[in-house]
Amino acid sequence: MGYVFSEKYDPHEVERWAKDFWEKNNIYEKLKNMCIERSKRYYFIDGPPYPSSPSIHPGTAWNKILKDSYLRFWRLRGYNVHDVPGYDMHGLPIEHQVEKILGITSKKEIISRVGIQNFVEKCREFVTQNAVSMTKIFKDLGVFMDWSNPYMTIKNEYIEEAWKLIKKADEKGLLERELRVVHWCPRCETVLADYEVSQEYKDLEDPSIYVMMPVKNRENEYLVIWTTTPWTLPANIFIMARGSADYVRVKIDGKILIMAEALYRDVLRKAGIKSFQIVEVVKGKDLEGLEYTHPLKDLIPIQEELDKYHKVVIADEYVSLSEGTGLVHAAPGHGAEDFEVARRHGIPVYSLIDDSGRFIDLAGKYAGKPAREANKEIIEDLRNRGALLHEEKIVHRYPLCWRCKTPLLLRATPQWVIKVSKLRDKMLREIEKIRWIPRWAYERTYSLVSDLQDWVISRQRFWGTPLPIWICTSCGHKIVVGSVEELKRYSPNKIPEDLHRPWIDEVVLRCPRCGGVMKRVEDVADVWLDSGVAFYASLGRGGGEIFDKEVGEIDMIVEGHDQTRGWFFSTIRSGLIMFDRKPVKTIVSHGFMLDEKGREMHKSLGNFVEVPVIIEKVGRDPFRLFLLLNTVWEDMRFSIDKAKEVWRDLNIIWNVYNFARSYMEIDRYVFERGSLKDLYDKNVLREEDRWLLSRFYEVVSKATEAMENYRVHEASKTLLDFIEEDVSRWYLRIIRRRVWSEEESIDKKAVYTVLFTVLRDWLIMFSIITPHLAEYLYHNFVKRFDREAFESINFESWPEKAFYEVYYDKSLSEAFELGRKIHEMISTARMRAGLKLRMPVSKCVLILRNKDHVEKIFLVKRILEELQNCREIVLSKDLEETDLYIERYVEPNIGAVGRDFKKDSPKIIDYIKRNSRELAKEFLTREEVKIVVDGVEHVLRKEHVTIIEKPLEGYSFSSSELGYAIIDTRLSEDLLYEGLAREIVRRIQVMRKEKGLGLLDEIKSFLLTSSEELRKAVEKKRSYIMNETRSVELVLSESLEGVELDLVREWDIEDEKIIIGIKRV
Repeated sequence: MGYVFSEKYDPHEVERWAKDFWEKNNIYEKLKNMCIERSKRYYFIDGPPYPSSPSIHPGTAWNKILKDSYLRFWRLRGYNVHDVPGYDMHGLPIEHQVEKILGITSKKEIISRVGIQNFVEKCREFVTQNAVSMTKIFKDLGVFMDWSNPYMTIKNEYIEEAWKLIKKADEKGLLERELRVVHWCPRCETVLADYEVSQEYKDLEDPSIYVMMPVKNRENEYLVIWTTTPWTLPANIFIMARGSADYVRVKIDGKILIMAEALYRDVLRKAGIKSFQIVEVVKGKDLEGLEYTHPLKDLIPIQEELDKYHKVVIADEYVSLSEGTGLVHAAPGHGAEDFEVARRHGIPVYSLIDDSGRFIDLAGKYAGKPAREANKEIIEDLRNRGALLHEEKIVHRYPLCWRCKTPLLLRATPQWVIKVSKLRDKMLREIEKIRWIPRWAYERTYSLVSDLQDWVISRQRFWGTPLPIWICTSCGHKIVVGSVEELKRYSPNKIPEDLHRPWIDEVVLRCPRCGGVMKRVEDVADVWLDSGVAFYASLGRGGGEIFDKEVGEIDMIVEGHDQTRGWFFSTIRSGLIMFDRKPVKTIVSHGFMLDEKGREMHKSLGNFVEVPVIIEKVGRDPFRLFLLLNTVWEDMRFSIDKAKEVWRDLNIIWNVYNFARSYMEIDRYVFERGSLKDLYDKNVLREEDRWLLSRFYEVVSKATEAMENYRVHEASKTLLDFIEEDVSRWYLRIIRRRVWSEEESIDKKAVYTVLFTVLRDWLIMFSIITPHLAEYLYHNFVKRFDREAFESINFESWPEKAFYEVYYDKSLSEAFELGRKIHEMISTARMRAGLKLRMPVSKCVLILRNKDHVEKIFLVKRILEELQNCREIVLSKDLEETDLYIERYVEPNIGAVGRDFKKDSPKIIDYIKRNSRELAKEFLTREEVKIVVDGVEHVLRKEHVTIIEKPLEGYSFSSSELGYAIIDTRLSEDLLYEGLAREIVRRIQVMRKEKGLGLLDEIKSFLLTSSEELRKAVEKKRSYIMNETRSVELVLSESLEGVELDLVREWDIEDEKIIIGIKRV
């Protein structure tokens, strides 16, 4: 079912095989059919990406791979998983790309040059092609979703479901058309959502000017205002002041200037004015109603009409005393705060710019000019009229259109609004019921909802869900439809097959109130409405009813943490409007994909890496593993080289399965269901077997709990650590001699059964991380030895904790964990003595501080002796026995002694030096020692001395908080020959590997050396060398001339030369 295991893991070969197997055998389709029969349901909704490009960002790949790991987990847990992917295919991002293709730069060109119908058709073609391309990449990454049936926001049935939300809002009295100050893109000629505005800011240099507004009926007296948007001055209607603040009337060269007392000095300093006189200090409330004249009144016709509103208005909450003058210029048509104050006081609202950001005729001299470009001319006109007190430049953060990067304008326009602010309290209660991962995502959302703003849903564009609102041209009656069926009831015309503009614009309704003609409003919906209704609209026609009656809530959604203000919020908002409740149980936020320097990845920065390039250079599964090891909610720093580092982990996995497969195949092992429990009950399993099962219970428990809580990074690390540390570096080393045995035995069956069971179930769990490798190993390992295995690993079930719980032995697990630490201590002692593991030692003494540890280590004593190539391990809990092997004394820590004993320190230091060995012995079991110097008692602590420990001749040791590991480094003749024999075996094994020989291949070995010790080692340990190397003949030669050999190598063993030749039999 696959190709033969190669020496090293090759991700590309494995992935090609797995992809081909899945496709040829329709594995996903079969899995889908299996899931349909299940009673337990898991409802997931894919946050739809924009198909604004045929390629995907590596961060989008991370997003889909995260989702895939979760969905694979819940499928393996026996759930019928709703796994329909989606694409968010409307909106400005798409329109902007199509404009580039068509070579147009304005909205007007779409209407006059291209035509709405042609433009919309181009948008559809563009997104459809991109969705196909993106789907190919997602599938290529091993993402198992229903790619044959993705939901698309451009489909009629989806649009109808979106209409239902708008209709529901209308039925609840939440839908209104009203004048709103909004962020407007003059290039795209549409309003932008608050979230879209928050995405793109840039430092721009703008004018910063201080303007003198003449006070009526007071000669040479002026209210001084400050603005960084001179283009809004033609629309000025009133000035705001803070009622509780102090204001000064300052006399300068015969003029009286009015400013806040807290700010006037800074203003005069900037203007270079040093000579001035305070005439009067007044409260802001005393300025209320003070009238002024607009300095550009003669240039702007509308200012004649607005003159009666030019007065000071108190608005404490919008007047800052940290910058400016304390008097705020208010243009309610171009500022949200100004707009609110104007409405409060019954002041009219005028916006003097059109959709393209140019001044309209009411702006007089400035008519037809782009607003921001008129700044310079407006400033000059103020200067010429003596109204400019000071001009400078300011660099500030300014919002841009997130698609075309044009600076935005604030502009009052009529918009369709859903008054979600009325739902604030309900939404605050509902978001508290959601499980947020991580918790800070809730805190961000709480802050957002606490300041919940009404939802401006209208957009003045073409490619989007048309608002389902028809207005009677005669009586003004409004109808909001929620489906095509409703349209048919009201319309005498045929309903178009496509519900987009311009076709839907042609649908005329008959007014039920007056019989007049009803026409659709030209706006399309905010694209966040499209994605916000995905939780039910993705279910197809009638999705709202299906969700309400059958689904109830989404089990989980996961997106980047930027979607707290975006899709997460939009989804919750839509749920409240549509169903009066939260639509989701769990929300998971993941981090951003950054480059290795922590910068966002963009093509313009040259740090963007295409996903196909990553696949080519890294591999799909290594890429997946690298991504899934990153803490879900933390940003990731990506580079090709860092991603390649996980090859090492995957190669260890490969080698583990290759090792197990090789020996099981040699012994023709066949897994029998139920055999593990039988072997366990008969007490056939050794300590290491029982430990592995006990340890695996902990792994299954931890991985399951992590995945249930969407911490896939913890599950990934848990599974990796187990296979690398517990299986590869520990268990396989322990059992190696058991599987090397050529005779069939119940012991060998036990080790194979334990190993097979654990590796099979580990592989099933790891398949959510690296599905290609898992599928390959399932076929080339599990299916080789289990005749009842499934066609694909995807059809398996997640291991149950209950199955392994019967094997859990806490004491044994603790003993092995302790044994691993002791093993490291003995290895350190060997290293210090320069003794390789292949060199046997006669004795290792373990002197441990804790008597419980002595008892626990006794359980693994045999294993440590085998692993450490030690003839005997002696256990003790008497620390004083270390004196038999270690010389110990102390030296004074002069700094610490001087600090604590001051004038007595010389005596203390002398005492320590004279009693060095006795003190060392005392400190062996104590943290402090009482001493008497010249009749005075003092307390020495360990920090006052440095304890020096040296091994006695013939020994080496290492120590830790556990105690001491001491080895006898004296080698007997037998031990010496055994060690040399192991060195010879290792060289022959390397040569076998170099020739590509299998485990069963037999050889003849020829050795040539002048070293008497090496020759004696061969003679004494001949049987051992032959068994370990599968040599049917071992010849000590005087010469290799004329001997036909496959491979000859010269080696250096303990500074002695030996030539080894091998020949396959």
